[in-house]
Amino acid sequence: MAAQEFKLKGLTSIDLKNGQKQEAEVEGIEKGKVLLVQHDGQTHAMNPNCTHYGAPLMKGVVTGDGRITCPWHGACFKISTGDVEDAPALDPLHKFDVVVRDGGVYIKGKEADIKGGRRPLKFNVKASKDAEKVVIVGRGSGSLGAQEALRSSGFTGSITTIATEDHVPIDRTKLSKALLTDVSKLAWRSEDFYKDADITNVTDTVTSISFEDKKVQTKSGQEYAYTKLILSSGGYASYLPIDGLKGDLSNVFLLRELKDAQAIMSAAGSEGGKKVVVIGSSFIGMEVGNCLAGMKHDVSIIGMENEPLEHIMGAKVGKIFRALLEKSGVKFHLGASVSHGSPKEGEEGKIGKVVLKDGTELPADLVIEGVGVKPATQYLQDNSSIQLHEKDKSIIVDDTYAVKGLKDVYAIGDIATYPYHGPGGGGKSIRIEHWDVAQNMGRSVAGSIVRPGAKGKSFIPVFWSALGGQLRYCGNTVGGYDDVIVQGETDVSEGKQSFVAYYTQGEEVVAVASMMKDPYMTQSAELMRRGKMPKKAEIQKGVDVLEISVPAEVKI
Repeated sequence: MAAQEFKLKGLTSIDLKNGQKQEAEVEGIEKGKVLLVQHDGQTHAMNPNCTHYGAPLMKGVVTGDGRITCPWHGACFKISTGDVEDAPALDPLHKFDVVVRDGGVYIKGKEADIKGGRRPLKFNVKASKDAEKVVIVGRGSGSLGAQEALRSSGFTGSITTIATEDHVPIDRTKLSKALLTDVSKLAWRSEDFYKDADITNVTDTVTSISFEDKKVQTKSGQEYAYTKLILSSGGYASYLPIDGLKGDLSNVFLLRELKDAQAIMSAAGSEGGKKVVVIGSSFIGMEVGNCLAGMKHDVSIIGMENEPLEHIMGAKVGKIFRALLEKSGVKFHLGASVSHGSPKEGEEGKIGKVVLKDGTELPADLVIEGVGVKPATQYLQDNSSIQLHEKDKSIIVDDTYAVKGLKDVYAIGDIATYPYHGPGGGGKSIRIEHWDVAQNMGRSVAGSIVRPGAKGKSFIPVFWSALGGQLRYCGNTVGGYDDVIVQGETDVSEGKQSFVAYYTQGEEVVAVASMMKDPYMTQSAELMRRGKMPKKAEIQKGVDVLEISVPAEVKI
């Protein structure tokens, strides 16, 4: 169907300054809306919601270099084209021509594109057998970002992913936040999408790699030749080495993959009433505890810190999260250590209680352990051609995520230790287990493959969590922080938690967390990227980051 002209309700002209936005209804289309954005003297019209989770871009951040960034999770789009600039969005936005005439404002486009809200990516590619062969180990966020960015950039070589999971890439973030178990509700794309894109998803276990011969070997005995290799095998969770909790009793679970969420929900059910013990008060433990409490289960969370998430978010903010979950019925045992797990009476093979070192006994119908993730690099640890980090066995990469000492090999996501140039980083090597970070790394590597010699993609790490309220977080405390400035309402009892927390190292703001204060996190991330984040003293004097314009120049 050809493009049509549609009038925008209530507009007789456009009176926007550079950087300003306006949402407008489209006449003749039920619930039809577009977002008008003024940039560089031109008015642009596009779909009004982020294609990731549907956040209103009217609350997003417009930058001087022509980006509009989602207020929730940091997804970014190019204003002039609607194309995706940063994770976690996959589909771009539709763009519409704008016409002002006869006392009205009109857009040109298709009704289906206005109503659809996104420009679905479709690739009808037949990979050339003589072109480059990209093999990706893993099918998580980094792999997802690399695959889609390769095809979006016109890459016509073959793409093969190898992973232990027997499904297409899924939204892993929803496993702990919502304990979803239906792959069709978690999958980013259909099987047909990958068929049309000529992307081959192999279910197998990588056992070794010959970097000299450029071949990947798998458990089934298959061998995959590559011209470019992307290592994106993620992390693995492991049991505590403690009696009753090391996998020796049933109904004790880890949570990393879809099968883990399915096993947890099979044991717990969704009708409440089960006694659930969560070991670990970091993000995975807090999210799954919050989710199960919402299903009316009796949830207890054990943590070694004095406040949950204290080592990441600090005691002030951790206390807020604890209060939010307590409001939902979660019980905390903090500053605590686990002694052992004991079987249920009469059911010797099944967990019955968790015993703390102080003698406290917590009855348990099921236990979930969220005590950290390690880089999944077991298949590389006997390989003399690659140097792994001596402490955590991660892979050391440069600014382009190329593996040091190897040609045509990249590492991204949870397994990669890379130079961090954000505030407080100074190029120090760091490993970050964030969904956005992995996907942006994958997008960067795709750019390097398609455009040899391209500079690595710069970005500020973004993270989000569901902890009785929607947490947004940007930056990183790799170099530590010495103070946290919390501004806003923190009274959880009255439901008034609406705050911004600034993590500072000396005078520099190195990270920002917010709850119910969009788009403070997104604005801060864009300012950090440009070296324009206010100093600690300015924040304390009342400088509002939302009142600072975001320039075009990028410094990291």
